Amino acid sequence: MGEKFGSWRPHSFVAFYQRRLPHISAIGKPAFLTWCLSGSPPPGRAFGEDSLTSGEAFLAMDRLLDEARCSPHYLKQPAIAEMVVEAIHYNSTRLRQYELDAFVVMPNHVHLLITPTIGLPKLTRSLKGITAKRANQFLGLTGEAFWQQESYDRLVRDRAELGRIRGYIEQNPVRAGLVRQAAEFRWSSAGWPARGPAADQGVHPTSSL
Repeated sequence: MGEKFGSWRPHSFVAFYQRRLPHISAIGKPAFLTWCLSGSPPPGRAFGEDSLTSGEAFLAMDRLLDEARCSPHYLKQPAIAEMVVEAIHYNSTRLRQYELDAFVVMPNHVHLLITPTIGLPKLTRSLKGITAKRANQFLGLTGEAFWQQESYDRLVRDRAELGRIRGYIEQNPVRAGLVRQAAEFRWSSAGWPARGPAADQGVHPTSSL
């Protein structure tokens, strides 16, 4: 994976765009993406608070998401979490929109570590759009916002950071108290490979949200 970092020439292919948060989209370079359910994070809190760096703000918000009790937690429903994981894999292996490195589907948010083959705006619209439609159909909430509109994204600087982010993603369920070991969590890259249906594995959170 070294060539993904060593051959980077930012001026040649990096696209910058901004909504409430700044975003940088770089095809062929690893990126860390996060988005959460509509209604999360708690009212009055958002990514990118002015008093913090972007990294500090992200870590603070991720802790809030893990600790939230009043916001929606639709993703802890096995059928919905399974659908989101399958969509993550489908958009990677069938649509080839990105190379998938790591992922986790938490009760109210999703982390992805990918190398995109298309622009991040198109990629996230595709993945969030189809999963929102299917989840709302399942929940009987068709027409309502399922995901928060904006996502957090960060370009990965080097191979060392890639490893740190992969570990951060796969350890998220452990930090949140959902499982004792990363491999026990069904809806992550640590727990998904070579496993049958979740019911067959007997995998349940050690604490409910």
